[in-house]
Amino acid sequence: MNQPTTSAPEISLHGRRVLVTGSARGLGEAFVRALVEAGARVVISDVLHERGQALAAELGSATCYVPMDLSDPASIEAGVAQAASQWDGLDGLVNNAAITNSGGKAMHELGVDMWDRVMQVNVRGTWLATVAVQKHLTASQSGRIVNIASDTALWGAPKLLAYVASKGAVISMTRSMARELGPDGITVNAVAPGLTLVEATEYIPAARHQYYQQGRAIGRAQVPSDVTATVLFLLSRGSGYVTGQVLPVNGGFVMN
Repeated sequence: MNQPTTSAPEISLHGRRVLVTGSARGLGEAFVRALVEAGARVVISDVLHERGQALAAELGSATCYVPMDLSDPASIEAGVAQAASQWDGLDGLVNNAAITNSGGKAMHELGVDMWDRVMQVNVRGTWLATVAVQKHLTASQSGRIVNIASDTALWGAPKLLAYVASKGAVISMTRSMARELGPDGITVNAVAPGLTLVEATEYIPAARHQYYQQGRAIGRAQVPSDVTATVLFLLSRGSGYVTGQVLPVNGGFVMN
């Protein structure tokens, strides 16, 4: 069985300034680490303040931490402004922050408040972060936005409806955003990872992990490093003619 590679992606982002939301742990943390290895300067943002600050302290002067709560429009506006001020602008945004909340519950078991909370963070938060960063990415003249979606919205995962619906919305927004922001030289793409082994997926039953592993063309567990290189490419100057696309990164579990 093939084993995942742990080597750094061979993509240079030297000098690029990137904001990653929800990046104090999990897949977001993996993006931060890969970006720093690729030469970028990274703004870590999250609601997990101690973990975000600790990560920035560990990684050194190429990073900083900015608090940002995607459920709070004022926090998003202030966070993006602070992020842009760190290095006199931004070149990229990774809309990674999201909550699940509906995992393991049938659709009739979901509460309205929970549904609204998921949409506030995953959909409205992605929209507002993109609006807030637009002027900075326009000034960059090579702005890049990567929305982190999910392959659950491509195959219709059961007992996860609020999250799946929110990620389906992110995929649709990606296409509209790409058309609106294209004239500003900004590309907008989505990456749809499969079930990845991170803290946020520890609650998922073993049966779901097994279902994924049996359905993948590449028959092993998915780890964060499987996703990072795709995100780095979409943040690079070399991806400037790729926009409005959704790239499933899931070992062939879902194929377009």
